[in-house]
Amino acid sequence: MTPIRAPLLFMGLLTTGLAHLPVPAPARRGFWALPENVTAIEGATVELWCGVNAPGSVVQWAKDGLLLGPNRGIPGFPRYRLEGDPARGEFHLHIEMCDLSDDAEYECQVGRSETGPELVSPTVILSILVPPKVLQLTPEAGTTVTWVAGQEYEVSCVSGDAKPAPDLIFLQSGQKISGVSANVNEGSQEKLFTTEAMARVIPQSSDNGQLLVCEGSSLALVTPIRVSITMNVLFPPEPPVIEWPGLDEGHVRAGQNLELSCVARGGNPPATLQWFKNGQPVSTAWGTQHAQAMARSVLVMTIRPEDHGARLNCEAFNSVSPEAQERGITLQVTFPPSAITILGSVSQFENKNVTLCCVTKSSRPRVLLRWWLGGRQLLPTEETVMDGLHGGHISMSNLTFLVRREDNGLTLTCEAFSDAFTKETFKRSLTLNVKYPAQKLWIEGPTEGQSLRTGTRVRLVCLAIGGNPEPSLTWFKDSRAVVEPRPPQEPRRVQLGNLEKSGSTCSRELVLVINPSDNRAKFSCKAGQLSASTQLVVHFPPTNLTILANSSALRPGDALNLTCVSVSSNPPVNLSWDKAGERLEDVAAPAMSAPFKGFAASRSVFLRVSSGDHGHRVTCRAHSAALRETVSAFYRLNVLYPPEFLGEQVLLVTAVEQGEALLPVFVSANPAPEAFNWTFRGYRLSPAGGPRHRILPGGALQLWNVTRANSGFYQLHCQNSEGTAEALVRLDVHYAPTIRALQDPTEVDVGGSVDIVCTVDANPILPDMFNWERLGEEEEDQSLDDMEQISKESTGRLRIHHAKLSQAGVYQCIVDNGVAPPARGLVRLIVRFAPQVEHPTPLTKVAAAGDSTSSATLHCRARGVPNIVFTWAKNGVPLDLQDPRYTEHTYHQGGVHSSLLTIANVSAAQDYGLFTCTATNPLGFDHTNIQLVSISRPDPPLGLKVVSLTPYSVGLEWKPGFDGGLPQRFQVRYEALETPGFFYMDVLPPQATTFTLTGLQPSTRYRIWLLASNALGDSGLADKGIQLSITTPGLDQPSSEPDDQLLPEQPSGPSGLPLLPILFAVGGLLLLSNASCVGGFLWRRRQRLLAEGISEKTEAGSEEDRIKNEYEESQWTGDQDTRSSTVSTTEVEPHYYSMRDFSPQLPPTLEETTYPQGFTDPGKEYVPFPDHLYDEVERMYAPPVAWGPIYDEAQMGPYDVHWPEDKYEDPARIYDQVAGDLDSLPFELRGDLV
Repeated sequence: MTPIRAPLLFMGLLTTGLAHLPVPAPARRGFWALPENVTAIEGATVELWCGVNAPGSVVQWAKDGLLLGPNRGIPGFPRYRLEGDPARGEFHLHIEMCDLSDDAEYECQVGRSETGPELVSPTVILSILVPPKVLQLTPEAGTTVTWVAGQEYEVSCVSGDAKPAPDLIFLQSGQKISGVSANVNEGSQEKLFTTEAMARVIPQSSDNGQLLVCEGSSLALVTPIRVSITMNVLFPPEPPVIEWPGLDEGHVRAGQNLELSCVARGGNPPATLQWFKNGQPVSTAWGTQHAQAMARSVLVMTIRPEDHGARLNCEAFNSVSPEAQERGITLQVTFPPSAITILGSVSQFENKNVTLCCVTKSSRPRVLLRWWLGGRQLLPTEETVMDGLHGGHISMSNLTFLVRREDNGLTLTCEAFSDAFTKETFKRSLTLNVKYPAQKLWIEGPTEGQSLRTGTRVRLVCLAIGGNPEPSLTWFKDSRAVVEPRPPQEPRRVQLGNLEKSGSTCSRELVLVINPSDNRAKFSCKAGQLSASTQLVVHFPPTNLTILANSSALRPGDALNLTCVSVSSNPPVNLSWDKAGERLEDVAAPAMSAPFKGFAASRSVFLRVSSGDHGHRVTCRAHSAALRETVSAFYRLNVLYPPEFLGEQVLLVTAVEQGEALLPVFVSANPAPEAFNWTFRGYRLSPAGGPRHRILPGGALQLWNVTRANSGFYQLHCQNSEGTAEALVRLDVHYAPTIRALQDPTEVDVGGSVDIVCTVDANPILPDMFNWERLGEEEEDQSLDDMEQISKESTGRLRIHHAKLSQAGVYQCIVDNGVAPPARGLVRLIVRFAPQVEHPTPLTKVAAAGDSTSSATLHCRARGVPNIVFTWAKNGVPLDLQDPRYTEHTYHQGGVHSSLLTIANVSAAQDYGLFTCTATNPLGFDHTNIQLVSISRPDPPLGLKVVSLTPYSVGLEWKPGFDGGLPQRFQVRYEALETPGFFYMDVLPPQATTFTLTGLQPSTRYRIWLLASNALGDSGLADKGIQLSITTPGLDQPSSEPDDQLLPEQPSGPSGLPLLPILFAVGGLLLLSNASCVGGFLWRRRQRLLAEGISEKTEAGSEEDRIKNEYEESQWTGDQDTRSSTVSTTEVEPHYYSMRDFSPQLPPTLEETTYPQGFTDPGKEYVPFPDHLYDEVERMYAPPVAWGPIYDEAQMGPYDVHWPEDKYEDPARIYDQVAGDLDSLPFELRGDLV
């Protein structure tokens, strides 16, 4: 505990004890507890005591004369508050987290009251101690400073703000530094102080790596604060030490591997070691062991004789060494003689003296010499010792002795020895060579005078007995030494063997491949003074057969005299002449001398030449009967003549367009033509070439990227110094076909005949290059069996007899003349026919509420080409389409045409009736009737039949009847004939036309009815729908899928009650009263939906692609006022149309087709389809088949239409609203019955 803290603790205990003393109630006015001086450390909590006995008086504290107020919370001083019980007179000033601002004089004051005057306590001082936060050391704390041992350095340390000023000391390696000067200065604030201390430091080597510490202490500090630096003291190393291996320092032997270590201890930085030899530095490395503070360098060297007396020094120093410290050793080297040399010749003739001298290289110490011959020691004649290199000595010994023949081959040795080299022997040995001559010499080979054919391999061997050295056997030919030719020939004609020895016999072989020069030549072998010889006789054909001519430049008609000369042969030869295998008459020529001691011959021949003889050979043949061999020589005739085109000259060249063409030249001329000039259509082609041609060195003309315009005759002009020649070469360029004319479309009436004509431009024109295809998905659509294909020159025809509707479509003309690519062209065949309007039976019905708010759409469809014009009549009277209540839209899709008549605000009295649609084109007309009726009960379904039958179920299929203009659903009613009662089963989904009735029993007869119903009732109580009878198979019978349709059975009971029509009539009258209300409500709702639907569809329609009609461009037939248009549609066969399901849809564009669909305005500009026109009448078309037949001749029956519900979207039905809303109305308010 610090000295200041003990009084504070005592004062606190004393104050606490006083606070618990009982205060007498009747005490007089005054202080019963007075504050005292307090010293506290910054951040501590302090309490100044003030106890008074002054009831009813105001008590407050003053700080440096400033009254703090009687409020116990002391506003403005959040860390100040009054503690204690005021009733007991306790007004202690409590201060938290003291800081320097609390260092002041304090008084406790009691205000004046009725009981007495004001009271003021003695002034006390609150002293706040502020510890120093940091010490700033120079050099910077935490760093490592580098100093040199023994030098003086100055360090300073400055404390941060503190109260009181701290004491600073320096510690060097844990020892306090004396002589520190310190100054106290004012701090950054009042009442704060800083201390600056400075010391001078002289570091020693022992301080290396130690800390220099600045330590600050203060009353405000529990423990002193410290900062430090690390001292890196530099000091020199100790003198080096050389570690010598062994006891005898400096003594070594040549060849020894000497390894010396130099060690220097101490030093910072560690010592740098360097080896020197005779004052010259030796490049070595050294290592440092920091843990032992030691540096080591190892010198490794191989001792040589020249190292004798060398001085090795090791120096150690570092960056602070005043000078290098060294240690040295002088080498004493012992070395033997590196070599022994014997001077003089050891080769001598027998019985002669030999003188030799033996000399050693320098050695230390000297060596002695002695001589040995075989195992016998010889005494030297003289011995000498001289000073040698590297402090050594040279020994020399001379020897003279007489040699004999038996000494030949003995070893003569000079030996050196010394006591210093007892384990080693040094000697030099030579072999004594005593010379003496050979005794006999002879040659082995063919018998002398024997005839040998040239090219024969002959082996001659020279042999000698005895002699030293071995006899040097030498071969001679006619007094000239025989040597092998260089470089060697293949095969070598002369092979001279090496000297070989077998026992005392020496031999040398000479192998010859004899030639004419060896004829009667003398071959001899010599060995010293001895000699032997032999002679060869060689037969050879003519060595040279030469033809001599009297003229070198010949022209057609010139005369030529040739002479053939055989220079030499043995025996003589016979000469003859021939030309192209034909023997020529010749005459003998004068004889001449022949080389190689052979025989010469010559003969002459006379010729008259022509241009055809140029290049031909005239051959002279020399035949030797003895050798059965013939030698030939020829003379090539050189006849000068002008160019002549050969028979193989090509006059017609074919090429492919855009390819290359080569017009070859086959011409003969001597000399070769000087120029080839090509001319085309009067223009000369540049000999230097052009962008698309060049003339090859042989005169051929090469063309590339040829076109049909390059076809024609090319004239070639050849010229040499003897004359000129010309030729015409035709170039025929083949090119791929291009269709020039193809009538599209081609039209024909049904039953007529027509030709589809395809005209092309092509080369070559081939008879079978035309081909026709019909485009279609089905294979039967592509058959051309009933058509005739005709081809004539550049025109191909596809002839059609008795045209049928099924033949209409797209045909492709394919032309292939063998040059790629084939040409292809599409043409449409249109078969014209009169209109054929669909005539479904019974009459087509369209239902609509006759409330003057609903609309109805009548659809009329017909086939025909060309386009059809529709007219409408009602009850036989033509309709006025200018009436705003009528809107007609016409659609054309190939040969299928549709007219949609929309009647707005249908009135039962005005619009119900029979409408007639008439279709007309230039070939005829046709019509059909459509009945517009009121919404009603549905008609009975049609064609009920069994499609599958099992013991427990039956599969049914039917065609829906007229739905009465409202959504209809189907119900199956059935009964088992043996069981009373009926069963009913609703068909789901409601629009389905197939249903499997389950829950049946095996081997049971059933009667089944099918009823259709809508919001207005079922399909009739009288008929009870349509019915059929079945019998389910037994369990042992297979399930069946009948092929034949089961005809519906009509019920045998009464047709109906007469009361039923009366009831319907009464119900209709009751509903008339509500018709206007319901109609008005529905009309307003329909008009709103219609406006929204048209707006949306109009926006969507503006984005459609432009398309064309396959047969003709449709035209806009009116403006918006007439509400009539002509557009294209697809092909369906309508029977009757439910207003609920009526949703016509424009078929998608057939992207696979070559001819896009569309329609144009009168200005022939493409106009996008206005889709909202289609959506106004809703969808009624099935999706088209991609690129099917344009139209066909299928019969149009009443039951050909299928309405697959899952294939259509649910459009915004404009004309369904009445029927759709009726579902939510009472039955009697669901519309008019007519």
